[in-house]
Amino acid sequence: MAESSGLGVALCLKQLSDATFLHFKNLLIKEPELQVNPVLCANIKLASRKGLITLLHAYYPGQVWDIMSRTFLQVNRRDLWTKVQELRRDKRTYKEIMKTAFHHIWTFEDNLYVLDAEYEVVTGMQYKVLQEVFDPELKPVTAVILGAEAIGKTTFLRKAMLDWASGNLWKNRFQYVFFFSLVSLNSTTELSLAQLLLSQLSASSETLDDALSDPRKILFILDGFDHLKFDLDIRTNLCDDWRKTLPTQIVLSSLIQKVMLPESSLLLELGNPSIPKIYPLLQYPREITMGGLNKASRKFYYMSFFSSYQKGRDIFNFLKTMQPLLSLCRNPYMCWMICRTIKGQCDRGEELNLVYEPDSALYTSFMVSSFRSVYDNHPSRQNRARLKTLCTLAAEGMWKQVFVFKSEDLRRNGITEPEQTSWLRMNFLSYRGDCFMFYHPTLQSYFAALFYFLREDKDTPHPIIGSLLQFLREVYAHGQTQWLRTGMFVFGIATEKVAAMLNPHFGFIPSRDVRGVIFNCFRNMNQEEFSKTLRAQSLFKSLFGNKEEEFVTQVMGLFEEMTVDISNVDVLTVATYSLLRSQKLKKLHLHIQERVFTETYNPRDGDIETFRRHKKCSFMTNFGDGTLFHTALQLPHLTSLNLYGTNLSNDAVEKMCSGLKSPTCNLEELLLGKCGISSNACVEIVTSLNLGKLKHLSLVENPVQNKGVMVLCKILKDPSCVLEKLMLDMCVLTTACCADLASAVSTCRTLTRLTLDWVTLDHHGVELLCEALTCRGCSLKVLGLDKSALSEESQKLLQDVEKKSNLNILHYPWVKEENKMRGVRLLWNSKNWS
Repeated sequence: MAESSGLGVALCLKQLSDATFLHFKNLLIKEPELQVNPVLCANIKLASRKGLITLLHAYYPGQVWDIMSRTFLQVNRRDLWTKVQELRRDKRTYKEIMKTAFHHIWTFEDNLYVLDAEYEVVTGMQYKVLQEVFDPELKPVTAVILGAEAIGKTTFLRKAMLDWASGNLWKNRFQYVFFFSLVSLNSTTELSLAQLLLSQLSASSETLDDALSDPRKILFILDGFDHLKFDLDIRTNLCDDWRKTLPTQIVLSSLIQKVMLPESSLLLELGNPSIPKIYPLLQYPREITMGGLNKASRKFYYMSFFSSYQKGRDIFNFLKTMQPLLSLCRNPYMCWMICRTIKGQCDRGEELNLVYEPDSALYTSFMVSSFRSVYDNHPSRQNRARLKTLCTLAAEGMWKQVFVFKSEDLRRNGITEPEQTSWLRMNFLSYRGDCFMFYHPTLQSYFAALFYFLREDKDTPHPIIGSLLQFLREVYAHGQTQWLRTGMFVFGIATEKVAAMLNPHFGFIPSRDVRGVIFNCFRNMNQEEFSKTLRAQSLFKSLFGNKEEEFVTQVMGLFEEMTVDISNVDVLTVATYSLLRSQKLKKLHLHIQERVFTETYNPRDGDIETFRRHKKCSFMTNFGDGTLFHTALQLPHLTSLNLYGTNLSNDAVEKMCSGLKSPTCNLEELLLGKCGISSNACVEIVTSLNLGKLKHLSLVENPVQNKGVMVLCKILKDPSCVLEKLMLDMCVLTTACCADLASAVSTCRTLTRLTLDWVTLDHHGVELLCEALTCRGCSLKVLGLDKSALSEESQKLLQDVEKKSNLNILHYPWVKEENKMRGVRLLWNSKNWS
């Protein structure tokens, strides 16, 4: 539950064998003085050593020392009874305990191989913000640490915790800083904030009352939201009582939404999966973005990792010849993993050879190199069976959304004690108190994916782990985004390149069969019209992690319509790769998230909200020099493009129109609702209307104004224009544009639908339109005037025109009045109307 686990009383329990610990718990359950109820009984039976301490503190506050002492004597462990008495007499302060715990973590677990001074240079800007963001006025602050996966967010927070405990950070600001790794809570269904705090305070000389005496001086550091299985998007049933035992998600949501202990401050680690879930719940969050290791730090890292500086320098120079691989080393975890892989090759006297594309190949290089360090001379059949037990543990944890495992979990999945030692030695697993975790969450995802390649038809079905087909549908149709990394690894391991790396050591890897399952899964999703539920961006990321041209083209060829959410430049790059390989795509819906346009916050820019309002938020400014339009509009089968709600500058419109003029562009429907299209931008748009392709143009909710309509009307009179539908709802139009509209309507032979909803016209303007509507050359069949301000005289004139012509005039109030007009109000859906 906390980074400080394994200290104090927990150390005593850890010295009990599993059998003795089970006997210890049974004695507690039968203890008459404790009066254990059925719920507590069940919890005690399931509790780990550390979890047991937390339970006892929650149910028997102030009695834990006595309970532990009595029970140690009952299991004939007087040595542990003596140790408890010593701990009881010689408790240290909470700060001292945290200093010891986090010094151990920083020294032995983070594998940075970078001196403290060097690390402070690398993270200097972020560290400065961390100091400044929590002002000394004791006002509650919520701050978030952002950055790519494995970029070092958790390491940064651990260093901050160590510096606070050492007296080097927030000296006069926070009296108590609590660091919680949330993955430990996935198996905890209910708790209280008091229990959570006691899990860290219990070994110290301070009490809960001491810690909560001034909530303004408390900081909660919460790490691991990406892997938390609970949904915290709760707006009701929140609670302000920190003593009350509640469902875990209620307690956490109440804390981060400032309902519980609102005077305290928060420092949260958020990765890309958790940002859309957690960020909206926060009150005025301040952002700190991690950027990874710079070039000098990477060089120093390699020189420090290997046995000699010269060897480290030589390896760094070798990596410089592979720029993509060197770029990956900005990520501290990837840097460590690459070093481990290279060291294994050097120790075996092999020539340096690192396969780094796709990502799965790099993880496979690391895994195979580490595995060979222990089991190099064992038969592949034994290696396969041995590795399969670890992969089964990973896959079971994924399906159960569990990241912390007990000893019995390892035994149940066939992992023997010698193998457990080997996995720890290889850094596949690591200790978390008296439990285990995969060394990094991405490693669990990798081994979970590998499970589907190692299991065989003769294997007994696992009661928890679903089939590969079930897994694919959960990720790509049902939105299990926390499993996406595993999905990306499945796509990557399914390449012939990665299979060839695994075959010599673990036997046949059925990569072709897995690719067949993937293809059939998406083909069936398409046939069942699952396109609207398909998580396109998840698919794009996975195809990008495969990069086998034939396979990617084959999968993309299944889709005629897609909806794509663009959230940052990296997402754009990934989407571009897949879209360029689409052969049948006809409709593309693009959603541009507002958050894309917010640049990294810098305190020098002042208040974050003011910063956001004043920064230019142009689609093309943030997405490169026309890359998206160039890519999308080159697709020969693309006939519909919906950009509703995307802010387009005049320059962006110019680039879009340039794409529309391409000979390979066959777009027929262009929906530009609420895109900030000005009258000046209309000049560019009309240049694409005389190419004989575009049939439906929507400019609704844009400041087109009369000037823009005048330009559009000129091109409507051009014989080369084949536009059939023009939508100008809520475009700030007045009577002044009616003459131009009337001229265009009476001339254009193809225009059959014109909508002018929410327009204000005087009677003279309506007369001009009605005159045009009765002209022999008018082809208009539908005129939309819904919610428009018209006089009774104008309404009567329009009614008369409708009776005399084959015309449907849509106006909501008239439909209500005894169907005076033949038309009925249409409820236009987003497919036909923006």
